[in-house]
Amino acid sequence: MFRHIVLFTWVAEATEEQKARVTEGLHGLPAVIPEIRRYEFGADAGMAPGNHEFALVADFDSEEDYLVYRDHPVHQAVIADAIRPIMAGRASVQYKV
Repeated sequence: MFRHIVLFTWVAEATEEQKARVTEGLHGLPAVIPEIRRYEFGADAGMAPGNHEFALVADFDSEEDYLVYRDHPVHQAVIADAIRPIMAGRASVQYKV
């Protein structure tokens, strides 16, 4: 198994509608990218100052399946249309489980 974790912070001007578009866009990806085995994401619970604001954890059978997801045009569209316009910061890691 291969895991991808990404954490985001949003620009101060990001609206609730823009944040909802991120969630909506990500929600549809497992239906169009069958290589995704497990897909979880959500907003930070707000319990500790300084946390990132949004997290995503995705599991794949292999590194190759992750690359299919990473480069998939629908995934890239979600990044370009919903995430990038409000992204202030990003951290990610991929590793074998």
